[in-house]
Amino acid sequence: MLYRVPLVFSPQPEGGFTVTSPILPELVSEGDSLDEAYENVQDALAAVLEIYVEENRSLPTSYSC
Repeated sequence: MLYRVPLVFSPQPEGGFTVTSPILPELVSEGDSLDEAYENVQDALAAVLEIYVEENRSLPTSYSC
């Protein structure tokens, strides 16, 4: 199954970016550049998905802007 996860890349005053998701509050990552933040969030997403599986939780099925 394929899921789309909305991501928010927020620039930080000291430089770099923090990445969060409005539908997965456990997902938080960062990087010194957009490219690095994007790479890092993939590992963070895998960790969050592992938590959902271990806790037998369902992934959110919808998101509205």
